[in-house]
Amino acid sequence: MRKLRIGIIDLITKAHMRTLWARTMHANLAGIMPQVIATWCEQEGHEVKLFCYTGLEDLTKEVPKNINLVFISAFTQAAQQAYALSNRYRAEGAITVLGGPHARCYPQDAQNYFDYVLGFTDKQLIHDVLQDRSQHRPLGHYLSANQQPTSLPGVRERWKYIEQTLIKSPFIKIVPMIGSMGCPYTCSFCIDSIVPYQPLEFDVIKDDLRFLLKKFKRPWVGWHDPNFGIRFDDYMEAIEEAVPPNRIDFIAESSLSLLSEPHLKRLKQNGFKAILPGIESWYDMGNKSGTGKRQGIEKLIHVSEHVNLILRYIPYVQTNFVLGLDCDEGPEPFELTKKFVDMAPAAFPAYSLLTAFGQAAPLNLEYQREGRVLTFPFHFLNNNHAMNVKPKNYSWTEFYDFLIDLTEHSFSWRSIVNRFREATSGIPRWLNLVRAISSEGFGRLKFHREVRRLLDEDRTFRDYFEGETTKLPQFYINIIKKDLGALWEWLPEGAIYHDPYAYLKAELENERSRITA
Repeated sequence: MRKLRIGIIDLITKAHMRTLWARTMHANLAGIMPQVIATWCEQEGHEVKLFCYTGLEDLTKEVPKNINLVFISAFTQAAQQAYALSNRYRAEGAITVLGGPHARCYPQDAQNYFDYVLGFTDKQLIHDVLQDRSQHRPLGHYLSANQQPTSLPGVRERWKYIEQTLIKSPFIKIVPMIGSMGCPYTCSFCIDSIVPYQPLEFDVIKDDLRFLLKKFKRPWVGWHDPNFGIRFDDYMEAIEEAVPPNRIDFIAESSLSLLSEPHLKRLKQNGFKAILPGIESWYDMGNKSGTGKRQGIEKLIHVSEHVNLILRYIPYVQTNFVLGLDCDEGPEPFELTKKFVDMAPAAFPAYSLLTAFGQAAPLNLEYQREGRVLTFPFHFLNNNHAMNVKPKNYSWTEFYDFLIDLTEHSFSWRSIVNRFREATSGIPRWLNLVRAISSEGFGRLKFHREVRRLLDEDRTFRDYFEGETTKLPQFYINIIKKDLGALWEWLPEGAIYHDPYAYLKAELENERSRITA
């Protein structure tokens, strides 16, 4: 195989932004798989350039140039950005490949704009793409391994790519690590709910941790496991064998059911400084939250006590909620969440709007069969700027009234001051403040209020939300155009639209094929 010039682009965000949050944290959100693919391509003997887009760079000037093939990794919110980049690279003669969450969620749409679209990706699949490296147009070639890879290059092997990204982070530098794939829980809305849980090699983890102790006086590590600590003792034993007590600061996403007090004590001893547990709902997900059959106020009391217990051992806690689930009805879910904000004042509440990401989860088929999925452009499917499933038990105006009221309460100056005061150390205190007054708090509140105003004042806007028209309101077109900047000119015709029922149609076609086979 001849030596190729390969570009790899990791799209952390969907738009140019220079906020304090973006400057401080976006480089720390770099994906692991782009670094892995860069390593695999280099091991195949190719020349590789990796570019991590944090929102601070100029996408039209700083991306890899003069390349034969480009891999682009994107979440769905960056899909239009990725489509425009692919179109530009194709015009220059390059082969384009899409990977990441969007490729898994919307492969049928992505095939219209890329030569290859990748689902589960292992080293052999990358080898096959590099061997073929041919144009597949007008419809791209979809490839997927049978499962997630069973091993990945560790931090030591990926270091050159990790280091070049961390340079962009001026203060906190968080090294991305992963110890497992998939999740044993089956949350119906989650992309990992159908991915079997499998741990990666603990020997690689131990080697990477020892390696980091030579690179930093006190490293920060962010675990990218969908649910950290499933094999809790194995993880802790690996960390304890490789790291002197409390020499590395760790961040992880975990389930409340895994965060018992004995586990919390051990996490504290091993340097865990931030945990992101999912509460999700006051009426469902009891297995994941460790609340069993408790619902409503009973679950609220149990969870708030548990979160306050966690905060006695781990200084930063982000609690994750999903708003608009079918089990929610009336004002009570929102009122309970407001009470939780008051009862666990040091925890940072993160709210996601119910979103059906294509074929990410089987539940999305139900929404599509019921005709409830809307055509919101990918650009707004980031769990915050659009809810593309019509709520089952709310009108749109009711839902946004409750959402705005909850957001106002959560990011009122009273709640911000309480969160600041209750935090036990400096970094959590200031991190909570920055998040609240930037795009995550004040910014989202401003956006929700504008949507609520337009629902009342613009009939065409309301019709779009009700599914009575698929014509995209100018409000959303203007945002996409502004965010893409110069890339807007490269966005293929029709690329702001997609078929929200592609998953259902593909499943029906597969059923017909099985019947006629």
